[in-house]
Amino acid sequence: MSSHVMSEETLARPQPKTQSKINVLLRAITHLAENISSFEFVAGEGNMLPVFSAGSHIDVHLPNGIIRQYSLCNDASEQHRYVVAVLRDAHGRGGSKAMHDALRVGAQVTISVPRNHFALANGVSKHVFIAGGIGITPIMSMIAQARAQQHDFHLYYCARSPQRTAFLAELAPLIASGYVTLHYDGGELSNSLDLKAALRNYDPGTHLYYCGPAGLLNAVEAASAHWPAQALHCERFSGPAMPAAVLSCVPEAPEMSFDIELARAGKRFTVKPGQTIVDVLKANGIEVDVSCKRGYCGTCMTRYLSGKPHHRDSVLDEEDREEFVMICCSRAKTETLVLDL
Repeated sequence: MSSHVMSEETLARPQPKTQSKINVLLRAITHLAENISSFEFVAGEGNMLPVFSAGSHIDVHLPNGIIRQYSLCNDASEQHRYVVAVLRDAHGRGGSKAMHDALRVGAQVTISVPRNHFALANGVSKHVFIAGGIGITPIMSMIAQARAQQHDFHLYYCARSPQRTAFLAELAPLIASGYVTLHYDGGELSNSLDLKAALRNYDPGTHLYYCGPAGLLNAVEAASAHWPAQALHCERFSGPAMPAAVLSCVPEAPEMSFDIELARAGKRFTVKPGQTIVDVLKANGIEVDVSCKRGYCGTCMTRYLSGKPHHRDSVLDEEDREEFVMICCSRAKTETLVLDL
């Protein structure tokens, strides 16, 4: 299954790479749990920020030059702020450490406008959420929207211990009223939530949303294999460990050279075997935002105007692929691919 499983019923479509960036102020950093803090960004001079929908994420441009994606966890009705929650991972790729160690209140930070590959579906009777650890972040915003729309829902929230559980105070009333089930496993696989029991019965009109570590997501997918594909919505922290060739950057056939034409810049370049579109653009002095380099984060999404891409991402659905391409890993099936750059 792909990094983001999207249906035709999502509330918001992805935005292209040509979207504007925003300069924001880091107004507050709040300790949420062991190694987890929230970061609140606001616009200057009390201005409103671009509207977002529950399940959205933003790119954060960090002081060390890298770009990372973090889900918005606050209520989407709040237009004056964006809030993300980040687990400091000492063994990660450096983004979470930079967030915790380099950012300070009062810092000016560049972010992207929000995009959404994990939106709530329309016209459903019930939402079921499964969150593992820091995977709770997008689901907090989704719960706020579900409550505002008076939709039925239930959250299964898995963590190692109460000390490592973010948003406990906010969720306490929902736990007490039976809308949230907390499960602590102490880090032991044998103590994992019984997903087969939780997902045994599929009721028509119910949609499942899950986010967290790869092991949990794989287990959810196995336990929900009998659910309709259009009712499943997944967001991963990274690309699948062994993605199918058609959804990965691993070529399933010998690569051929092709040309890219930049419609607005009036330039044309050749992408040779072993190169990516991003590689060629940067080699010719054209800077583009890129993060994962494997087609799952959405940072490099670009509109194309003509030609036929060879899509290798794990984000875009078939409708989106008629307009956008992930230039970090995708190639072209035609001799020329014209980009809206």
